[in-house]
Amino acid sequence: MRRRILLLVVGMTTLVVLAFAIPLAVLTHNVIGQQAEKSVQDQARSVAAYLRIAHPTPAVLRTYLRRQTRDTGYPISVRLPDGEIVGSTPGDEEGSPEGGTPPSIGPQPPTGAPGGSAAPGGGDGDRDSPAQVTSAPGGSVAVAVAPTPNGFYQVRVYLSDSKRYEGLSGWYALIIGVSLGLIVLGIVAGELLTRRITRPLLDTARTAQRLSTGDVTARAPTDGPREVADVGIALNRLADRIDQLIVEERETVADLSHRLRTPLTRLRLDAEALTDPEDAERVSGRVSEVERMLTAVIHAARRPQREGRLPSCDATAVVRERVEFWSALMDEQGRPSTISLPDRPLAVRTSAEDLAAALDALLENVVAHTSEGTPFAVTLAATADGARLEITDEGPGVPESSEVRGRSDRGSSGLGLDIARRCAEAGGGSMTIGRTASGGALITLLLHSP
Repeated sequence: MRRRILLLVVGMTTLVVLAFAIPLAVLTHNVIGQQAEKSVQDQARSVAAYLRIAHPTPAVLRTYLRRQTRDTGYPISVRLPDGEIVGSTPGDEEGSPEGGTPPSIGPQPPTGAPGGSAAPGGGDGDRDSPAQVTSAPGGSVAVAVAPTPNGFYQVRVYLSDSKRYEGLSGWYALIIGVSLGLIVLGIVAGELLTRRITRPLLDTARTAQRLSTGDVTARAPTDGPREVADVGIALNRLADRIDQLIVEERETVADLSHRLRTPLTRLRLDAEALTDPEDAERVSGRVSEVERMLTAVIHAARRPQREGRLPSCDATAVVRERVEFWSALMDEQGRPSTISLPDRPLAVRTSAEDLAAALDALLENVVAHTSEGTPFAVTLAATADGARLEITDEGPGVPESSEVRGRSDRGSSGLGLDIARRCAEAGGGSMTIGRTASGGALITLLLHSP
């Protein structure tokens, strides 16, 4: 989405820049050409005014024309009243027969006097006539006529095509540079715009992922564009409602469990009233066991109020404590054990009670479904995103039906593996069942870090 928005902004910016840059380049081309033509016209009129005022000799005129050509860069020639040409322009030699007079270009001296000479008192009528621009090979020529008492002088200033558009490349470079700068500015603006739009969306998506893993304390940002902020507000309201429902559910479970204490107390009194001491002791023991289970249920139901909605624990300490608890029974049955634990705390996203219950269920499976003397191993190792807990034994392995909750073909309740699986999945992890190289059971719990 971010890339699409950025491409759209850059594309629109490029189209707008081209819509202005191309006409501006054409206009610059025309203006440069028109200014060059006006410059040679002004030069031709300037030379004509000099001829009208100064009446120079041919030698002086040659010196003047050389200086003007050097200063302006435009080749200049003048046709004298007797037909002689002073100076030189490329247009003068084009089509001129050898030893002859080049053809006239532009305004011609008025006829009526021999040799093109002005009639007495009649040559000053065209004094202010503008210079005309006509085409010539490789460029154009500005032609002006200067009437004097000695006759008419024809001034010609040559403008080549390269000279006409001199400096145009610099203007093109400026237009291209400004256009590229505007496009880069559009890219930067598009990047900032897409970040302003997509960053709250990405944060909202991460919040939703945290909620899906059980962290109902996660909240989405409510800044950014109004539509994106509305999504964050709605997600936060959903999280608040989920949190409220969890609290209500846990309190309901705790209350129901607490209500069972009254009938259990009555059951204990009935057990103590039995006449047979053995029966009384046996029933009282069962009642005590049920009371301990109810206490554990109440404790688990209200645990999030003390630990937060996303519990955590030190897996190293929990695994070490449960292994030590089971070691007495394992030693009594003569089971060789291999215990591998890290030498530092290892935080995982599950409560100590749940992890202990999962490990108890897996170790109980080892005791219940393998013969005495069967070796087993418990390995806890750190991973990139949490920890990996492996319980292996050298028994017959775990049948496929054991993965289904409540189903077992070995005489058990079928809930042990499901307890371990739910412990891992509650924190975003997983459980896998495999076999060792010798065919024994291999149970792996992947636990995520908080």
